[in-house]
Amino acid sequence: MLSALAVLAGADAGAGRPELPFFLMGSGNLHLKNLRNGEEARVSLLNADGSLNDEAFAEVDRVFGYPAATMGDHISPRLLFMLSHFADRAAPGRQIIIESGYRSPEYNDRLRRRGGNVARTSTHMDALALDFRIEGVDGKELWEIVRAENCCGVGHYGGDTIHLDAARPRFWEAATSGTGSPEPDYNRHVYLSTDFDRYPRRARIRLSLSGISTFGFGIVPEALLYDVRAPEEPVAEMPIGAEGSPDCRIIADRKAARFLTATLPADLPAGRYLIKLRFCRQPFEQMPPEALTREIELYRDAID
Repeated sequence: MLSALAVLAGADAGAGRPELPFFLMGSGNLHLKNLRNGEEARVSLLNADGSLNDEAFAEVDRVFGYPAATMGDHISPRLLFMLSHFADRAAPGRQIIIESGYRSPEYNDRLRRRGGNVARTSTHMDALALDFRIEGVDGKELWEIVRAENCCGVGHYGGDTIHLDAARPRFWEAATSGTGSPEPDYNRHVYLSTDFDRYPRRARIRLSLSGISTFGFGIVPEALLYDVRAPEEPVAEMPIGAEGSPDCRIIADRKAARFLTATLPADLPAGRYLIKLRFCRQPFEQMPPEALTREIELYRDAID
């Protein structure tokens, strides 16, 4: 399995403190119980020295029912730290009850065929989402707290349960969920994300595509980096994957879409940036020609 969690063990220059990898973190302490499989765990996502705890993420995978050994990664660390952030605000220390964690594509399709309120391109299939509640916390109030951050996907279908995902920022209620809508078809809602929010320069970065309705499209194997203060022209180009890749690399399945790696440049100033990925051989005219990440931050590291 990839041990990408260890990559962000960068230190603050001169102080030896690990840098925080996400904009929304919380304490990292979670008490989880999954109603579907009966699994439960208390974990701390951070080690005592502030680094990321790989063993804790493995425990979370078990509770979520995520086949980490097969997939080669963990349930989204960004999702888990956002969950910690909002749980700490609403009810620190209380048990988080998961009503739906990871869903395989096959299981997601079965739920749809049974008439469930399930999206065809559900982020549950990409290990980016959960439906949960916290005992004693009103679901609508929790939905409002998350919605105000404009950080992620958050839905409320009534009662105390809400949906939270680490994909593009959006919000909905039962009447506006659109789970039966054809709008996500033709890869119209494909979303590009990074594994972390904050990086040292020269770090390896992992890009992932989600919200995909149809595989078999291509990517230009070179990501473009833009300074948010001047987004008109790219400030750097980052090859994706091995040298000698084809001009248009086909993304044939979900796993291929989740492991697009590049290396951040060594000579850029600290600051906020965006990453663009361009598509090729799109199977539909409705599919966008490119996708942008949300902002990432490059910080000064000990070598600076």
